[in-house]
Amino acid sequence: MTMLKLTYFDFDGGRGEPARLALHIGGIPFEDERVNQKDWPQFRDRTPFQALPILEVDGKIVAQSNSINRYLGKLAGLYPKDDWQALLCDEVMDAAEDIGVRIQNTIDLPADAKKKAREELSAGSITRFLQQLQARLKSAGGEYFADKRPTVADLKIYMLVRWLRSGVLDHIPKDLVDRVAPLMVKHFERVGGIPKVAAYYERRKVA
Repeated sequence: MTMLKLTYFDFDGGRGEPARLALHIGGIPFEDERVNQKDWPQFRDRTPFQALPILEVDGKIVAQSNSINRYLGKLAGLYPKDDWQALLCDEVMDAAEDIGVRIQNTIDLPADAKKKAREELSAGSITRFLQQLQARLKSAGGEYFADKRPTVADLKIYMLVRWLRSGVLDHIPKDLVDRVAPLMVKHFERVGGIPKVAAYYERRKVA
């Protein structure tokens, strides 16, 4: 049996969470290593690209969240076998990563600069990305982004929308998704209602 160890920060969200969910949905045993934020400076140089998540497969370490998502998605039956559907899945994951990076780049800005940057993102890139994602969801049938079934792309978007609607991002209205891309909210609720996703968060007591 392949031995898997997924390492990410000790919270229920972010880049590493879709991989955790994929493993749980697929019923795949793995070691869930969680790094405390205070330990990150000492841990950083143990990672290939000074970032998390990382995945250890039989002692071999790989990085990059979407690459990990694809690999684990295949193991868990959550990645399309059809090349076109796989491309649609990848496009959505990369778009989510792109907008996530733009938001994260504002985290350490001074207060006034952060407010300005996030207001511009909200009115510009975030709204555009959400509308484009909604259009892709609609063209794929309205329920899932690829293959007419849940894939790792849906897990990635689920985490993005949860983050945007959480209220933790100052100067990004938590009702933005609801206003500009209501189908994305329905998608969020649909993915959250997947029995193994709901059961996972019930066990972890996460809203």
